[in-house]
Amino acid sequence: MKKSIKFFTIATTILTLSAILASCGEKKADNSASGNTPELAEEVTIKIGATSEPHAVLLEQVIAPLKAKGVILEIRQFPDYTFLNSALADKEIDANFFQHQPYLDVQNAESGFNLVSVGAIHIEPVGIYSNKVSSLDSIEEGAIISIPNDPSNCGRALKLLESKGIIKFAEGSDISVTVHDIIENPKNVQFLELSSELVAPTLQDVDLAVINSNYALSADLIPSIDALALESSKDNPYANIIAVRAEDKDKPEFQLLLAELKSESVKTFMTTKYQGSVIAAE
Repeated sequence: MKKSIKFFTIATTILTLSAILASCGEKKADNSASGNTPELAEEVTIKIGATSEPHAVLLEQVIAPLKAKGVILEIRQFPDYTFLNSALADKEIDANFFQHQPYLDVQNAESGFNLVSVGAIHIEPVGIYSNKVSSLDSIEEGAIISIPNDPSNCGRALKLLESKGIIKFAEGSDISVTVHDIIENPKNVQFLELSSELVAPTLQDVDLAVINSNYALSADLIPSIDALALESSKDNPYANIIAVRAEDKDKPEFQLLLAELKSESVKTFMTTKYQGSVIAAE
């Protein structure tokens, strides 16, 4: 009788252990196929370079939720965006947040960088501003217009001016246009080409300035209110992206960063703070 009880107890224990192990195996399989955001094996730090607003401001919104998931986000602000891609390529930082894809494409081609986008976060519509006129219809003959001088933003600014009838390019011209491609200039406007961050300070001296929204915000301008015209956000190729070195694109910490920046809470923050001057990318 004692042997039977002992045998029964051992058999029951084996069956119980088998059930527990099978259950653990099922749970593990379920987790791996769940499609949830990736989990980190250990805490990791991302050193990300950014221009001040809205990029660094948006990044500040995800510091806490990322920390809860094991990602420490160190934000390094760069006053001059022209160094951000070289800093990333040289591994001084792990990622950057300041540019759109057309600008990155030009940088990769010209400088031999191998940088890629992890994903698009938001759009900052370029706007036309003035301290001298209240309407684009009232600009005078020979008006001076300051615009960004880097290839992608220059073409972007010129195409916006074309959409408002100030200049005209050949039919089918794309965003690679320059001032030398203008075929019609009825008011003989003149162009002052400068680094993007230097355009806003020229407002006191020029008739019009075409300014990127991040630099407009830094100059205490509200694009949705102060701009005489804003580019459309529909089918806009200029969404600002998180860029990393190509070999790092699939690292889980960057996927977590992307997920947080595209979260509903960040979208709500954009809408509330920027009132249409910064728009979440789809």
